[in-house]
Amino acid sequence: MFVLNTQFLMRSINEINLEPKSDKKYWQNCHREWREEFIYFLLVDRFHDSHDRKPQNSTDRQTGFGKPDELQRTCGGTIRGIIDHLDYIHDLGCTALWLSPLFENNPQSYHGYAIQNYLEVDKRFGTKQDLEELVNKAHALDMRVFLDIVLHHSGDNWFYPGDEPYYYYNGTVFPFGGWRYEDRPVPTELRNQELYARRGRIRNYDAVPETRDGDFMDLKAFALNDSPQSLWLQELLVKIHCYWLREVDVDGFRLDAVKHMSEIAISRFCSSVREYAYKLGKKNFFFFGELVGPENLYNNYIGPKTPVAVNDKTIYYGLNSVLDFPLHHILPDVILGKASPERLIERYESLRQHALNRGEFGEFLVTFLDNHDQVGQAIKHRFGKDANNEQIIAGIGFLLCALGTPCIYYGTEQGFDGSGEGDWYVREAMFSLEDENTNALNKESHLYKSIAQIARLRKRSKVLKFGRMQIRPVSTDGLHFHLPECKECLLAFSRILFDDEIIVAFNISSTKFKTEYIQVELNGSNGFEYLYGDSGTLPIHSTEDRQVNYIQLKLIPLQFVILQRLHG
Repeated sequence: MFVLNTQFLMRSINEINLEPKSDKKYWQNCHREWREEFIYFLLVDRFHDSHDRKPQNSTDRQTGFGKPDELQRTCGGTIRGIIDHLDYIHDLGCTALWLSPLFENNPQSYHGYAIQNYLEVDKRFGTKQDLEELVNKAHALDMRVFLDIVLHHSGDNWFYPGDEPYYYYNGTVFPFGGWRYEDRPVPTELRNQELYARRGRIRNYDAVPETRDGDFMDLKAFALNDSPQSLWLQELLVKIHCYWLREVDVDGFRLDAVKHMSEIAISRFCSSVREYAYKLGKKNFFFFGELVGPENLYNNYIGPKTPVAVNDKTIYYGLNSVLDFPLHHILPDVILGKASPERLIERYESLRQHALNRGEFGEFLVTFLDNHDQVGQAIKHRFGKDANNEQIIAGIGFLLCALGTPCIYYGTEQGFDGSGEGDWYVREAMFSLEDENTNALNKESHLYKSIAQIARLRKRSKVLKFGRMQIRPVSTDGLHFHLPECKECLLAFSRILFDDEIIVAFNISSTKFKTEYIQVELNGSNGFEYLYGDSGTLPIHSTEDRQVNYIQLKLIPLQFVILQRLHG
C-alpha cells in the first residue's frame, strides 16, 4: 500500500466551508443565454505547458504533437499554460471554456477522469489558486468557465480480491479487496467500501442495471441508489462540488457518463448545486451532460423547470442540456459527402418532435464535430483526418450557424488529424514534446482565421443565435424545388427571426461547380447580401405563378457562404 503526501491538505468533508467567501465577488453578470455560447473544449494536459513558446509562422494547417507512447502518459499541460494563452481561445471567438477534470488523479492517469482526491487540484496541472486566476481572467474577457466532473465513478483507488479484474455478473456484489493507498481517496469519508457498487467491470454498456452499477474498466463505480448510505454519498458529492463553486467561481459543470446514473441521482445533484449557485448570486449556472444513447433518453434528464415527485419531495430534472451525439454521428459524413443530407433533415425533425416534450431547453443541445472519445469508432479519428480545410470550415461553420450551443474540440481549428486504435490518438498535444519553444497556437492559419470570422459574425447576429431554423428546398432549374437528397448536393438552411433571415449554404461536392436555386421568403425584401464566403448582393426571383421565391447561387466546389436579407 502506498502513502501519498498529505502535508497541509484537507482530509475530511467536515473541513470545508460552504459559506460565501467574504472577500470574493462572485461573477453574476453573464448576460448571455446558453445557446449564445461558443464553447472551447480542451484537455488540460494537452493544451499548453508553462513554457514560453511560439507557433510556426505559416497559414497552413498542422498536425498535433506527440508519439503514441507519449500520448498515453502525462504530456505536461498546465492551468498556467491556459492562462498564458487565454487570448488564443478568446480571439477564436469562443465565449466559454470547458476544462477536462482537474482534481487530483491516480498517478498513471493523464486525462483527469480517475479521481483520488476531490478536494485538491492535481499538482501536475497546477494549484487551486491557478484555477481561480484562470476563472477570474476568463470572466474579465466575458467568458464562462465550465468544469468537467465525474459522479458515476472514482479512480482506481481500491482493488478486488487478489487484485484481479472482476466483471459484472447478474448483479453480484463482489468482496472488497483493499485500498491502494493509505491516505486516498480524499475526502476520507470515501474510504468506506459500502459506498461503492462493487459489481465488477461493465461488459455491456447498453444493459441496465449493469451499465449503472458496473465499473468503467478499473475506475470504481459509486453506489448511486436510494439506500441511506447512497443518499449520504450523494450529499457528499454535492458538497464537494459546491466547495469548488465557492472557491473558484466556475459557471457550470459538464457531467460525465450521465447515461450511467439514474435520472433521480442527476436531479438531486443538479437541483442542490443550482440552489447553492443562487446563494452565491449566480442565476444562470449551466449543467450539460454526456449522454450517449437514443434521443428519447434525453427527456429523462433535461429540463430544470420540469418537476418530479420523489418520496413526497418535489425536485427537478437537472440538466439544461446534453451533448448532441445524434448530430455528431451524422453531420461529419454529410459535410464530407459520405452521407445524404436526408439523414440531417431527419435529425432536425426528430429534434423538433422531442423538443415539444421538454420545452425550449430541448432545442439548444451542445453540438460538436469531434471530441476526446470519438465513441463508436473502431479506429478513433478526428474530423480532420478525412476533411480538408474547407470541409473543416464548413463543419464548424454549420455548428456556429445552426440550432444549438456550438462546441469546438481543441486542435480542430488548426487541422489536427489524429487517428488510431486508442483514445490517445485523438488527444494530441498542442505543444512540442521534443523542444520547449514550439506550439500549435497559430492565429495566422487559414483555418483559425476563417472560424474566427464566422464566430464573430455569429456573436453579432441575433438571427444566428435566436432565430428558428429551416432546411431550404433547392432546385437546379428554378421550377422544381425539393429538399436536398444526394450526397454531393447543395445544402442550405435559413435562420429566421421575425422579419430577418440569414441563409447558410454549402456546396458539398469537392469537384463540381454548382448553379442552383434556393427557396426563400420574400417578406418585403428584394435581395440578399453576402456576409461570408463571397461578396455582393443577389436579387430575389419568383416563379411565374408567384408561388415560390428564390435566389440563385453559383458556388465553386466546397464553397461555404452566409447571406442576409436586405431590408427596404
